[in-house]
Amino acid sequence: MIPASIPSPTISYFNLGPLQVHFYALCILAGIILAILITGKRLERAGHPRSAAIDIALWGVPFGIVGGRLYHVVTHPGDYFYPGADLWRTLYVWEGGIAIFGAVVFGTLGLWIGARRAHIPLLVFLDALAPGMLVAQAVGRLGNYFNQELYGTPTKLPWGLQIDPLSPAFPPGLPPGTLFHPLFLYELLWNLGGALLIIIIERTAHHDRTELNGTGATLGMYLVWYGIGRAWFESFRLDPTEWAPLGIKINLITALVAAVVGVALLLRARRLVRTATIAPKYETVSAS
Repeated sequence: MIPASIPSPTISYFNLGPLQVHFYALCILAGIILAILITGKRLERAGHPRSAAIDIALWGVPFGIVGGRLYHVVTHPGDYFYPGADLWRTLYVWEGGIAIFGAVVFGTLGLWIGARRAHIPLLVFLDALAPGMLVAQAVGRLGNYFNQELYGTPTKLPWGLQIDPLSPAFPPGLPPGTLFHPLFLYELLWNLGGALLIIIIERTAHHDRTELNGTGATLGMYLVWYGIGRAWFESFRLDPTEWAPLGIKINLITALVAAVVGVALLLRARRLVRTATIAPKYETVSAS
């Protein structure tokens, strides 16, 4: 018995008749539902149909799942491509392995298609989605907990995470009873904090009805917050990622790129707001 630590679940699924229901899949599904509900409410407040969130998600979610799985498989080839490997396992998303960065890139393509069909500017929808996306990612991290994945370097902190030493995920060479940083929990709390912060900033700026004007400011905040957090977590994550350009894990590089894109979106939004504020005054002065 290891005192003062977080035990990992002993099960990751349950049987429902002939079906095997994985907690990972349930967490992903719950996150998607929450994101749609939050986004729909924000769209409605901005004057768009609440149902548009579902219509657009029907395009974005499948693209996101495919992209997230593809990114994971490409960056972990040793887990799926070896002599005698069952290549069908590349499709077993319920075993874990939907990379958020691949999901975001491919999902955005699906959202673009859905937004065009719903006649809503893509940036307006993405601004509406940002807080709900962070909530969805937080809930999804619970799935990593059930799969005993997404943990960091060994730690002696009282909230260290137990990993079954018989699990294939247990790092070789470490003694049984080793505790690890619970990165799933760190990211869960970081994402919830980010969603709350975005909403507070919007309300403080009195943008309850204008934050979805297509400037991309809220999306920028999401990318900066998540990118910085994810880069930090990746710096001490124990992960068998095999794609490491220049010796740097691809996830860390992608996280930093996301943060940089977020900064660019914030600067663009600020410029657009300043232009919209200054232009009418300039015209008035010229007319006088």
